[in-house]
Amino acid sequence: MRGRFFFGGNPMRNPLIIGGGLVGLATARQLLRSGRVPSLTLLEKEARVGAHQSTHNSGVLHAGLCYKPGSLKARLAVEGIREMTAYCRGKNIPHEICGKVVVAVDENEIPRLRELETRGHANGLTGLRRLDRGGLRTLEPHAAGIAALYVPEEGIVDYAAVCEALRDDVLAMNGCIATNAKLTELRETSDGWIAETAAGEFAGDFLVNCAGLHSDRVCRLAGLDPADRIVPFRGEYYQLGPGAAHLVRHLIYPVPDPKFPFLGVHFTRLIHGGTEAGPNAVLAFGREAYRRTQWNARDLADAAGFPGLWKFLARHPRMAWDEGVRSLSKKLFCRSLQRLVPDLRVADLAPGGAGVRAQAISRDGELVQDFRLVAGPRALHVVNAPSPAATACLAIGREIVQRIAA
Repeated sequence: MRGRFFFGGNPMRNPLIIGGGLVGLATARQLLRSGRVPSLTLLEKEARVGAHQSTHNSGVLHAGLCYKPGSLKARLAVEGIREMTAYCRGKNIPHEICGKVVVAVDENEIPRLRELETRGHANGLTGLRRLDRGGLRTLEPHAAGIAALYVPEEGIVDYAAVCEALRDDVLAMNGCIATNAKLTELRETSDGWIAETAAGEFAGDFLVNCAGLHSDRVCRLAGLDPADRIVPFRGEYYQLGPGAAHLVRHLIYPVPDPKFPFLGVHFTRLIHGGTEAGPNAVLAFGREAYRRTQWNARDLADAAGFPGLWKFLARHPRMAWDEGVRSLSKKLFCRSLQRLVPDLRVADLAPGGAGVRAQAISRDGELVQDFRLVAGPRALHVVNAPSPAATACLAIGREIVQRIAA
C-alpha cells in the first residue's frame, strides 16, 4: 500500500466526490485503487450513475487526433483511449476499434488535413495513414472527398456499461455511492467538508468536484468563484434508416474548420447496431435540456447574465444562426451530411437522441479548449471536461490522484 494523503497533518480518510458520471466514477476507482484512502463517498443527484453527459453522447472512443500537442486534453485522450480499451477488454464491455476517416472535400482543406496528421503524430497516435481519393473509396465507397486521414485507433463503446462496471468497482473497494443526493450546500469545517444533500448530510475531509454540467456551481458552493461559466450546447442526432446503413463503414468526420468552435456533423456507427449522424451545436435553454421544448429558468438567467456568452455570440453570429436554423430543418441537416456522403437522402434520416455538452466559456467569450482542473482549499475542481472526457476518464482520474498527492 502506498503512503496516505495528508492534509493539515492528518491522513485523508473519506474524501467526498461530487458527481457520478464517468469522470467521478473513474476518479473514485483510481483513489481507492491507489491504496491512499480507506474509503470515500460519491454523491450523485440522479437515481443512477452516468445519467447525463456520460451516456448522452455518440459512444465514440476518441484517440486524441485534433487536440493541441502538449495540452492536458491531448495527453489524457491518448493515454485514456488505450486504458479504456484495455478496461473494456478486461470487463467484457462491448466495444470495437473500427477506425475513423477524416475527409477533405476540397483543396482548401488539404493543409488542415496535413496539420491534423502532424498533431496526431505529435500526440503519439500510431498507424495514421494519408489516403488519396482512391484509398478513401476503398475504405468508404460512398464518402465524398479528394483526400482523407485514416485513424485506426478510434472506435466505439457502450459507455452505459462502462458506468456500471466502474460503479461496481467502487462498491467492491469499500466506496459508498449515494444516489438521489442532489447537493444543496457545502460547508467547510476544521476537518474538511459537510455536504447537505436531498439524501441527507455527508462529511468528508477532501472534496473532488466532478459535477460536469454543474461543476461551476459546485465551485461557488465551495467558496471558489471560477472565471469560466458552463454554457450548455445541445447536440442533436439523426439515425440512419436500414436502407442507408451500407453508406457508412467506419466513423466519417469532416476536417475541422478553425473559424468555427465546433467540429461539425459527422457519421458514427453505434456499438449495438445502427449509425448516428450529427451532432449539431445549438444553445440549450437548460443544462439538462435534451429537447427543444425543455427549459430551465435558473439556467437561462445564469447564461443570459454571463457576459462571456454575449461575446461568444458576437464573435460567431453566423455559426450560431446556421446551427439554430439547421436544428429546425431536417433538409438543411441532411444537406450538411451530404457534403460527406452525397448518396444520403432526407428520407434516410430518423430522429435520434441528443446530448448537452458541458462547455466552459471564459469571460472573454472564448471556449475553454483544454481540460481545466482547479485546486481550492482541501478541494480539486474539474471545471472543464467536455469531450473527450468520456474516453479519457480513467486517465483523468489518475491525473486527479497524482495532483492530490502532489
